[in-house]
Amino acid sequence: MTSTDNVRVGTASWTDKTLIESRTFYPRQVTTAEGRLRFYAAHFDTVEVDSTYYALPAERNAVLWARRTPPGFVFHIKAYAMLTGHPTLVKGIPKVLQEGLPKNILEKNQVKAFPKEVVEAAFDMFEASLRPLKAAGKLGCLLFQFPPWFVPSPGAYAWLELVTLQFLKDHVLSYVVVDAPWIKDWEAPVAVTAAMAYIRLHGRNRQNWFKKGIATAERYRYLYKEEELMRWGDKVQEIGKEADKTFAIFNNCYEDYGIKNAQTLMRLIQ
Repeated sequence: MTSTDNVRVGTASWTDKTLIESRTFYPRQVTTAEGRLRFYAAHFDTVEVDSTYYALPAERNAVLWARRTPPGFVFHIKAYAMLTGHPTLVKGIPKVLQEGLPKNILEKNQVKAFPKEVVEAAFDMFEASLRPLKAAGKLGCLLFQFPPWFVPSPGAYAWLELVTLQFLKDHVLSYVVVDAPWIKDWEAPVAVTAAMAYIRLHGRNRQNWFKKGIATAERYRYLYKEEELMRWGDKVQEIGKEADKTFAIFNNCYEDYGIKNAQTLMRLIQ
């Protein structure tokens, strides 16, 4: 493999519970949120924030993230569930937005459909909360992950490749290249649709992915073998030749699996 200078590798979270409890990455004396982010940023130059999917981020958090990372560090932010049609926990919705919700929604635990004006207000709040990162030059991609029912049928994957990729190119939006276990015998296309390319590797634990009643972390309990990462390293480098910037994010967040795999991929593409 040859070096790819425009490729960055990181993980989807630096505060995952199983990572912290494993005590395999952070030194024992690093016990605070600030300390963990500073330590992570000493080893990687990019990260994906997934907590923003479950709750709208606070602007103060963005200020602190920018302050606690070195120049050039890049944060990618996963969009709030309400913004992508996912079921959203009603109790986690900011009170200012709850005031605009009808009683029948407030009485539920999770809701997929909200009044248009509430969704628009949530978009405004989401954008405003990230301004400190943008001002600091540390805001990378905004990740919009749509739910499984966004694709209407198995046969629609051909439609994905023929129509969606062209739509993304026409609108200068980045397609997310995915490695994941949820679709048997189907490999997501490797494509570049904008100047910035994005890759997410979720692991391949198909057995756990569809199990009910297990902890979420167990679905991501997959440590890539080096030969699997060598194949992905070739793909990453090919993508890097076409895109101006490429980000490869490991979302196999179980203990230090993502950390180990990210470090291996970094070594392979150097």
